[in-house]
Amino acid sequence: MAREDAKRLEQLAAEAQYRTQRLALYRARLYGGRAHDRARLAELQRGSDDAKARLRRARAGPGDTPPA
Repeated sequence: MAREDAKRLEQLAAEAQYRTQRLALYRARLYGGRAHDRARLAELQRGSDDAKARLRRARAGPGDTPPA
């Protein structure tokens, strides 16, 4: 079971990192004048926030309350 939990944490961490990097790249494009879609920026921000929240909850473990 611990091996499965570790693998799941690894997957969640990779997803959070990926989504955060995508957001950073889009922000750079936006500030550079090559992107103009604020809705896409909001979508990427939500995805990044959600992935980080899932990772926090998984790290907290069952029954624990993750920090906000």
